[in-house]
Amino acid sequence: MEKSLMNKAFSFMAGALCGALIGGVTALLLTPASGAELKESAVERWEMAKQEASHAMEETRIQLENEYRQNIQS
Repeated sequence: MEKSLMNKAFSFMAGALCGALIGGVTALLLTPASGAELKESAVERWEMAKQEASHAMEETRIQLENEYRQNIQS
């Protein structure tokens, strides 16, 4: 049971990171902006993606800990 949940969490994180990467590359390729604007935009998007990934990992960690505690108690 724990392994399945861990696999789901890993799959979610891998998907989120891949989606952020693909979205960032697509935005970079399709954005009509100067080099400096493009660089600034890329840095902002990268920071936002890191924050979102960190938040998702923290939520998943809390969920896994809660489920683990419930499994131990039952």
